[in-house]
Amino acid sequence: MEALVYVVLVVLGVGAGYLLHKKFTEKSQDVSRKEADLMVSEARKEADLLRKEATLQAKDVVLKAKSDFEADMVERRKEAQVLEKRLVSKEESQERRTDNLDKKEGDLSRREQSLSQRDKNVQVKEKEVQTVLQEERDKLESIAGLTQTEAKDTLMKLMEDAAKHESAKRVKQIEDEAKETAEKRAVKIIAQAVQRYAGDYATERTVSVVNLPGDDMKGRIIGREGRNIRAIEAATGVDLIIDDTPEAVIISSFDPVRRAVAKHALERLITDGRIHPARIEEVVNKVQGEIDQTIKDAGEKAIFDLGIHGMNPELVRMIGRLKYRTSYTQNIYEHSLEVAFICGMMADELKLSNKMARRAGLLHDIGKAMDHEIEGSHAVIGADFARRHGESPEIVQAIEAHHGDVEIKHPLDVLVQAADALSGARPGARKEMLDAYIKRLEALEDIGNSFKGVEKTFAIQAGRDVRVMVNHENISDEDAVVLSRDIAGKIEKELTYPGQIRVTVIRETRAFTMAK
Repeated sequence: MEALVYVVLVVLGVGAGYLLHKKFTEKSQDVSRKEADLMVSEARKEADLLRKEATLQAKDVVLKAKSDFEADMVERRKEAQVLEKRLVSKEESQERRTDNLDKKEGDLSRREQSLSQRDKNVQVKEKEVQTVLQEERDKLESIAGLTQTEAKDTLMKLMEDAAKHESAKRVKQIEDEAKETAEKRAVKIIAQAVQRYAGDYATERTVSVVNLPGDDMKGRIIGREGRNIRAIEAATGVDLIIDDTPEAVIISSFDPVRRAVAKHALERLITDGRIHPARIEEVVNKVQGEIDQTIKDAGEKAIFDLGIHGMNPELVRMIGRLKYRTSYTQNIYEHSLEVAFICGMMADELKLSNKMARRAGLLHDIGKAMDHEIEGSHAVIGADFARRHGESPEIVQAIEAHHGDVEIKHPLDVLVQAADALSGARPGARKEMLDAYIKRLEALEDIGNSFKGVEKTFAIQAGRDVRVMVNHENISDEDAVVLSRDIAGKIEKELTYPGQIRVTVIRETRAFTMAK
């Protein structure tokens, strides 16, 4: 573009020179010819220079444009070559993929043909095998004289018998192992139970609480320098505990009679308001006499109500002491009377001596009146005490045997055992309340009725025996054994109960025929 500009300028310059030259020529051709010629010459020289410069510049521009174009073309060729290579590579890869797909399609078609041929062969073979098997079954059935169903039933019966035999052997083995470890485990369980229960039992059975009108009464009970509390403890033989418990004093002693004397004496002292050592001794002696008389009256009343005569006064006094003794929240005095009446009723049914049975029932727990003072089982302690005070050997034997400490030798022993269990297990006798007792019986019956084939379930013997009536068509003798174990296992898993529960499954078949 610059070269063209220069060319145009040169042309314009030439035109301008020519016009000037013509003008000056017209005006003064003669005067200024030399000057015009000179100017023309100079203009021509200048035009030549400008033309040369424009030509050179044009050539430079053209060369530069040519070099730029060639460089751009080279770059584009390189890019085109790279793209061409990529396209070629992609085409080659696509061709390879196409070849692979073609090969795979061919392989698949061949495999499909092979599989279809195999299926046909397998179907043919299956038909042949089924035919052979049917022929063999027919031969076996003809040889054995049994159909396929009968053979299956026979085999299942053999397998069931073998399984039952093995299970019976396993049960026998487990029972033998259990017997070997039963004693050790029983001792351990009992020890743990005693350990857990001892604390609560000792607290509940060895303390009595006396309510106070106000906390200021505690200071009066303690007295100056503790003389009043020492006087009470010395006179009654108990421990008096005065702590932060508001408006209450605790009396602690293993002897229930002493606790009763101390409680009544302290209540009278608090009501009277005069608390000092002399008054304390006076009130304690008075209350002691009253308690002794109450004990004597209770013993004599029991003897009179039961129609028993000729009993040693010491035994009568010990019977009265049971009024202040409890076991599992059951009053032993009331329990002994109840056992005596039950023994008498059962003796009448068995044609045994009613008076002997009542006497044994009344005295069976006499040892509990003194077991806090003498070491040993209350049955043994009571038997020794009765023996020393003139009771007959039969009575002594019944007292000693009612918890299995000695061997049972007389029907009276069994009566006392049974009556003791009935009195302790009846609803509301001990810790278990009537509602809980009824719910436990209902739960036992519901568990039995939940099993298939059971018609009715009865919980008897205060929930210690469960009788399960089953349908003899659905439950066999072997199934009855398994059912009893399953019911017992479910009872152990779902219920909490004292002692043991026996599960008895009863399967009965009855045949009826009408005589016409």
